[in-house]
Amino acid sequence: MTRAPVYDRDGKTAGEVDLAEAIFGVTPHTAVLHEAVLWQLAGRHRGTHSTLTRGMVSRSTRKLYRQKGTGRARHGARGAPVFVGGGIVFGPQPRSYKYALNKKVRRLALRSALSARAAEGRIAVLDRLDLDAPKTKTVAAALRAAGLGVKGSDVRSVLLVTASPNEMVERSAANLGGVRVAAASALNVHAILAADRIVFTRDALERLVEGLGA
Repeated sequence: MTRAPVYDRDGKTAGEVDLAEAIFGVTPHTAVLHEAVLWQLAGRHRGTHSTLTRGMVSRSTRKLYRQKGTGRARHGARGAPVFVGGGIVFGPQPRSYKYALNKKVRRLALRSALSARAAEGRIAVLDRLDLDAPKTKTVAAALRAAGLGVKGSDVRSVLLVTASPNEMVERSAANLGGVRVAAASALNVHAILAADRIVFTRDALERLVEGLGA
C-alpha cells in the first residue's frame, strides 16, 4: 500500500494516509504519458502565425514589362513570390492545433503520472488549509515547515491541489515563486510532471479519488 505523509497547517507531521492503489499504485505507462503531454501542449498552441500570400501583399499589380520580345522570363505583378517583398507560397496561416484524445487514455495518463510521483515519494497531504482571506505567509509557512517550501530546500516547484477552485489559496500563493495551485478537477499530466512535489489538501485527495477512482 502506497502511503503519503500528512502535515497540519503548522507543518507538523500528523501521521500518514493510504493512497488509493487504483490511482497511485499503477505501473506508469510511458507511451501514454508522452501522448497526453503532447496533446496538452498542442491544445495550448495558439496557432496565430500568419503570412501574406500573393493576394495580400501591398504591391503594384501593373505588368512589369511586355509579355514577349524582351528575352526575359514572363512576369506579371510585382507581388509574385519570386520577387523580394512578394507574397509567400504555402506559408503558415492561423489554425487550431487541438485534437481529440480518448478519455480512457487521458485517465490512464493521469493515473500513471500520479503513480510515478507517489513511487518517488513526492506526494504529501495537508490536513486542512482554510483561509478566510488571502494570507501568503500562512501558505508559505505551511509548505516551508513541511519541507516543501521553495526557499531553504531542494524543492524548486510545488503543485498545491485543492478540492475546488479556491480564490483565497490562489491569491495567497500568487507571490510564491514555484508554487502553483490547481483544483482536483483541473489536475493534468503536464502540471504533475513539471512539479517537484504534489501537495494535496485532504479534501482534495478525497475529491480526486471520487472522480478518478471509478
